[in-house]
Amino acid sequence: MAAKSPRRRFLKTAAIATICAPAILTAKRSAAQDVIGDGDYKFKCEHMFPQLPDRYSWQITHNVTVDPDNNLYVIHEGDAKKADHPSIFVFDSEGQFIRAFGEQFQGGGHGLEIRVENGTPFLYVSGYQQVKSIAKLTLSGETVWQSFAPMKSGAYAPGEASDPKRIWGRDRFMPTNFAFLPDNGFLLADGYGSFKIHRYDAEGSWVSCFGGEGKGKGTFNTPHGIWIDARTGGDAEIVVADRANNTLQCFTMEGEYKKTVTGFGLPANIDTNEKLMLVPELVARVSLLDRNHNTVATIGDDSERILASQKANKGHVIRTDESKWEQGKFVHPHDACFDKEDNIYVAEWVATGRVTKLTRV
Repeated sequence: MAAKSPRRRFLKTAAIATICAPAILTAKRSAAQDVIGDGDYKFKCEHMFPQLPDRYSWQITHNVTVDPDNNLYVIHEGDAKKADHPSIFVFDSEGQFIRAFGEQFQGGGHGLEIRVENGTPFLYVSGYQQVKSIAKLTLSGETVWQSFAPMKSGAYAPGEASDPKRIWGRDRFMPTNFAFLPDNGFLLADGYGSFKIHRYDAEGSWVSCFGGEGKGKGTFNTPHGIWIDARTGGDAEIVVADRANNTLQCFTMEGEYKKTVTGFGLPANIDTNEKLMLVPELVARVSLLDRNHNTVATIGDDSERILASQKANKGHVIRTDESKWEQGKFVHPHDACFDKEDNIYVAEWVATGRVTKLTRV
């Protein structure tokens, strides 16, 4: 058989290249679409990162935290009618399911943080709605202690600790998030109840409180998140995500008001690594702040579309319809945390739950 001419070889090669080119370009385009952020703050965005076994289901994801082994813990609000369904799920850094526990928080699961105490990590959990309690657990779910409304504070209605019910109000206990103190005590934000910040000792006993309802400068309108900012470059301070006032408020470690940082869309909680402060905003974005609380990056911003939808529909329509969620965009970030490699996990307040992993590029 005669050898193929150079022209025939060229035409065949060109034809193959033409057929393959769209697929190659599409693959590159898809990979690029998965990367969000700008400059030094670019992340691969993986929505729906951890997958639950078929026997479980998400019911409004609320908070995320990471243990010393870089495993991810997620708490969802849960359905009070499903009392035997866990509210806390654990995954490895690849999103593979490890275990589940926390049935006692089902229907009111909210806050979740991990602290290492004398070499042993413990899980701190808060529950609102009908649960109205806080607890310290082992990482396998065993209860170390559980407590209810701190009646010594004088902030709560009679029976709020002894007979909690799903009743809202400023005289009710609806704890949302924790911050850990250098003396091994902790702070607790009563973000949906009294709007006070409670201080507890290392044994979990109530010590004092500050704040209450107001428009700022030491008073709050939904103090939903709280954190101790101990980054280098300034004195350690308490930072409160004053959600409905759309601000962060900064306090001394004794609870004295220092300053207010504005420009947020319902900031829900706070986390820090060595350099950055992470602020999930319920109005569709996640912000990164420097030590002076200047925003250095805004990630996954879809606030304009979400706000327009809420106005047009007089309610939260997009959060209940996954077909309206867009790749690389957030709907309602409710909590976020750094992992041990400075990647970010984001839990969103959406009807069927969503946890996104942002991996540094």
